[in-house]
Amino acid sequence: MLVLDDVTVRYGARAAVDGIALDVADREIVSVLGPSGSGKSTLLRAVAGLQPVAGGRVLLGGRDLAGVPAHRRGVGLMFQDQQLFPHRDVAGNVSFGLRMHGASRAAARERVAELLSLVGLPGAQRRAVGALSGGEQQRVALARALAPSPHLLMLDEPLGQLDRSLRERLVVELRQLFGRLGTTVLAVTHDQGEAFALSDRVVVMREGRVAQTGTPVEVWERPADEFVARFLGFANVVRGTVRGSAAETPWGRVGVADSGVSGEHALLVRPAGVRVRPAGTGLDCAVVGRTFRGDHVLLTLRPVRGPELESSVALRGAPEAGARVGVEFDPSEVVVLGG
Repeated sequence: MLVLDDVTVRYGARAAVDGIALDVADREIVSVLGPSGSGKSTLLRAVAGLQPVAGGRVLLGGRDLAGVPAHRRGVGLMFQDQQLFPHRDVAGNVSFGLRMHGASRAAARERVAELLSLVGLPGAQRRAVGALSGGEQQRVALARALAPSPHLLMLDEPLGQLDRSLRERLVVELRQLFGRLGTTVLAVTHDQGEAFALSDRVVVMREGRVAQTGTPVEVWERPADEFVARFLGFANVVRGTVRGSAAETPWGRVGVADSGVSGEHALLVRPAGVRVRPAGTGLDCAVVGRTFRGDHVLLTLRPVRGPELESSVALRGAPEAGARVGVEFDPSEVVVLGG
């Protein structure tokens, strides 16, 4: 459906997007992740025709979009701030794109009713947008973006202004809705939880380039390098020397799963792989922090050697701050990173 072929976008001498190559299949949901300044929103704007491309090609359905204005590209856009028209009611907002495409009043009314039902707002046509909650406004913005049946729907931090519980609920609803409609989606976000729940595939960007692409499971289980691992929120990353099934690290000798590599590499130890044991067993550590995470406790441990560690432990029996514990490492939770 969408092909980005060596796409570059420049702001003066700086390449905000630097030679990106990316394919999005028909009906696929792809999320672009990255920190602020990584180029993800610029990439979206380039596909939409809102930002000129300095090099490369953007193809949609095999059609080269060079020189095609934004309103003729056949893409739908949904932004973080919704950009709804405050002087129009819900129906007026949703039908705007339909009327721009020449739909009759009767056809527009039917399409608006259909979409409002799909997004969970049946009968809301005459409501003022200013009287809607944040979640309801997001649903109206989504209905408006979907109204002209775009070839590609693009979402720019679509749930960023909502509270976490509403965001988690809406992201599940969005995935189900896109599946029913067969919508092809390209979304950008800085929230990996949102991206992993929504997407078939995740693209992680760094400084205008693709750092890693893969399914949510692939990216989560096998980060490509230290940057990706830390961006995903993993703190237990160190340099070590890998030899066979073990690595020498600042924490001492740590077993590793069969990686097929040797030499110096960055290593990730997942918090679940930092096993807390009674004091005197394994690596001696002091518990310096406890963070309640709902179904588990995240401990911050200060070992006698090496940097601090994070360990995920069960709620029951979690040691208190100030306690001394031992630590052993589970090789199945140790990942040898690239770079």
